[in-house]
Amino acid sequence: MHLVFPGIIAYLFFRTNWLKVWGIFILTMFIDIDHLLANPIFDENRCSINYHPLHSIYAIILYIIFLFPKKTRILGIGLLFHIVTDYLDCFWIT
Repeated sequence: MHLVFPGIIAYLFFRTNWLKVWGIFILTMFIDIDHLLANPIFDENRCSINYHPLHSIYAIILYIIFLFPKKTRILGIGLLFHIVTDYLDCFWIT
């Protein structure tokens, strides 16, 4: 979901520059760098939302604010899509 669906969204909604938009969407995956602050770095039974700093409610509010200025809108969409996919992962926790 982190790679294919952003490509589909980029192609459907930003057809003239879809590859550039998809690239920006892929770059939003770098917010996962905050996983390096956790111990252990990966825990299959941990939900990222509100655990990692860049996945916190404060960061999510900032990502929503990114939707309003035209210059940051694509970045905001990519970051929020990343948060949504991480949130969906929370339902697969065993």
